[in-house]
Amino acid sequence: MLFSAFIYVGQIFAQTPKTFTSSEIFSQIQKLNVVGSVLYIAAHPDDENTRLLAYLANEKKYRTGYLSLTRGDGGQNLIGDEQGVDLGLIRTQELLAARNVDGAKQFFTSAYDFGYSKNPEEALSIWGHDKILSDVVFIIRTFKPDVIICRFPTTGEGGHGHHTASAILAEEAFEAAADSTKFPEHFLSGVYTWQTKRLLWNTFNFGSTNTQKEDQFKLDVGGYNTLLGKSYGEMAALSRSQHKSQGFGVPAQRGKSIEYFKTIKGEPFKNDLFEGINTTWSRFENEKVHLVKDLFELDGKDSEASFNYAYFQQKIDSLIQNYNLEHPENSTKLLIELFNGLLKCYANDNSLLTSYKFLKMNEIRNLIESCSGLYMEAIASQPKIVAGDTTKLTYSFINRSGIPIERIRTFTNGKDLFLDEKPTNQTISLKDSFLVENNQMLSQPYWLKNKMNKGSYALSSLFELQNPEDKGIINTFDVNISGSRFFYEKPIMYKYTDPIKGEIYQPAVVIPGLYIKPEKSILIKSNNGKTFVNITIIANRNIVIDSLKANNRNLLFGTKLSLVKDEKKVMKVEISDSSTQFVAYEGSSAYETYAREIKYDHIPNIIYFKPAVVECKSIDYKIAGKKIGYIEGAGDKVAEALTHMGYTVTVLKKEDIVSNKLKNFDAIVTGVRAYNTNEWMNEVYDVLMNYVKEGGVMLVQYNTSNQIGPIKAKIAPFPITVSRNRITDENATVHILNPELKIFNYPNKITTSDFEGWVQERSIYHVTDADSNYIKPLAMKDPGEKENDGSLAIANFGKGKFIYTGLAFFRQLPAGVTGAYRLFANLLSK
Repeated sequence: MLFSAFIYVGQIFAQTPKTFTSSEIFSQIQKLNVVGSVLYIAAHPDDENTRLLAYLANEKKYRTGYLSLTRGDGGQNLIGDEQGVDLGLIRTQELLAARNVDGAKQFFTSAYDFGYSKNPEEALSIWGHDKILSDVVFIIRTFKPDVIICRFPTTGEGGHGHHTASAILAEEAFEAAADSTKFPEHFLSGVYTWQTKRLLWNTFNFGSTNTQKEDQFKLDVGGYNTLLGKSYGEMAALSRSQHKSQGFGVPAQRGKSIEYFKTIKGEPFKNDLFEGINTTWSRFENEKVHLVKDLFELDGKDSEASFNYAYFQQKIDSLIQNYNLEHPENSTKLLIELFNGLLKCYANDNSLLTSYKFLKMNEIRNLIESCSGLYMEAIASQPKIVAGDTTKLTYSFINRSGIPIERIRTFTNGKDLFLDEKPTNQTISLKDSFLVENNQMLSQPYWLKNKMNKGSYALSSLFELQNPEDKGIINTFDVNISGSRFFYEKPIMYKYTDPIKGEIYQPAVVIPGLYIKPEKSILIKSNNGKTFVNITIIANRNIVIDSLKANNRNLLFGTKLSLVKDEKKVMKVEISDSSTQFVAYEGSSAYETYAREIKYDHIPNIIYFKPAVVECKSIDYKIAGKKIGYIEGAGDKVAEALTHMGYTVTVLKKEDIVSNKLKNFDAIVTGVRAYNTNEWMNEVYDVLMNYVKEGGVMLVQYNTSNQIGPIKAKIAPFPITVSRNRITDENATVHILNPELKIFNYPNKITTSDFEGWVQERSIYHVTDADSNYIKPLAMKDPGEKENDGSLAIANFGKGKFIYTGLAFFRQLPAGVTGAYRLFANLLSK
């Protein structure tokens, strides 16, 4: 069976598999001497201090982790129209790419980033305080950090409610992780309490908010790493610049860079973050271990003794002293001895030594591979492996240094494929074909396998928290080197050559034999007659469908449907229920999903499976006018929603914005951040304003006003200032200040009930200091704040109408929010 041979793993990148220079290998050997760990905690991807992480991981050589409570699902997207779960998948990969640069390990909790929050109480309520606290405690108990560092304080200077919540949870988890009465369900999984030495706050100076003080502990993290050829500021810039969806490319910094720290809990310190913590092997001096043979000159029988840390310390010191930069393969003999020495020592399961034993064995195994120049790969003949179909794999192995290898195996299809040839620096390849079981686990990200809660993902196991992702599949190579067996798990990849980009590796994925893809996931129920949706049935292999159901209706009426591989069949289906699930059956196998694919050059291709469900919403709305010109910005799905509403939408490029073309449109709409991303908008300002002056309607959706997304062109006929004000409570009461205005009466009568059922937030990036020609007809506020009327500004200009709105239509329209449809239709009417 394929399932018995393929295992799901993490961190796969769309690039040639990483190899290391001799100096990088030497740095990793030095790390074998260090048995200390540190965990950095914040709320989102890009919150972390990448320079500090790079310093801790590469200068101090601590096992370094970053725990981001969320995957950044609720952020904004500067490179496309993905939102929510899709954006979280992109930002997960960007964060993994950042860790690939700075050397830290990535963690997430199950918290969902639901968008900007102004206070931690809202965040903890929506996430579920105890659920996310349990996640943080579990990660601390399994990672076992000596020191925990927070990015933000509990007192609110971090601004975002999620930031403050991350500090609150860190403080609570610091205590709870060591308390046996807290989350005892962890212990059923073999996880034990852990007492961290101290909890620190890495204070900051962000613009007008400076929390650094001269009496705080100061640490210079701007050093230059000669082995890696970069300063930690340069590493940090490379790491942070991976967050491309957020526009976080930054210049490299070189030279002295001071970080500040304040002790929050635990033992205070004066001279070093790890003061009072032994980070050498001697910290295990009094640890009792069970020896499986006479390793330390005992009597030759299995016995118990104190851990002989000096033996390992001596071996590592010898490795460092005798390392040959030109011949790293000379170190493999000592590395194998170290590996076998650790293998034969057994401490208690809850011992810190046991954790470091397996950690260091894995590091040594990887060092043996790097030192000896071994290269192994398993390549699929196609990027998508179809469950229930035959697939082909090619296994390749090369021993580039000529170290003594006695045997090589690769496991697949329930049998061993032996690679008996062992020539030096020559690639050995084997090909195999086999049937993939129909019940093979699909390549679904673990946090999307179950239906999510309102504010968090529903995980199948707490142990999933130990890895940032698990969507990859691997093949295991069993290599016997000098009489010792080493198992190397290599992701099964698909590779091809692009004439511009060169050799490209992408993770192979397992997909189902059939997709059912609705044309739309949200339907607006027809006001006149019946409502239909087209569904496309896509065969990923030859398949015979016994039945196809829409809820309980069999759409095949007792017949069968046979499809050959890659064949598609479109069916028009009447939708009468508010929610319709489509399911196809091949015998007892059910198919009820379709694939969502996300592709960007800077991350691996992403695929996940969405349920074939259509929501049908009954929305009573009318539209006035028909033709809409849409100027795209950073990316949104508003134009698609307008098409669903019955408008004819034309996407406009720079060359289309000329008077004789614009006069054909009833309204012009700019997409989100259009004035941030399109520098040419300034060149078409006069044409757009003339369009309004001659009787057109122009609606501008939000634009950001900050250093990442400055407004690059004039927007309006009269002066306005775009601020960072927002209303984050999607249920905030909305006051209609000018109910007599036409926008509230034609073609739909708008009342406060039209603001019910909104999602994530009311509005963002409000206008301030608006010219007296503007009317601001709506007011709303977040709890504890003053009313704000900047979400909607309207001005008559000549014969037409100009509108700027921060109302979050880009979230509401794709979600099928009734009132948003009705209000947007009114705004577009003349």
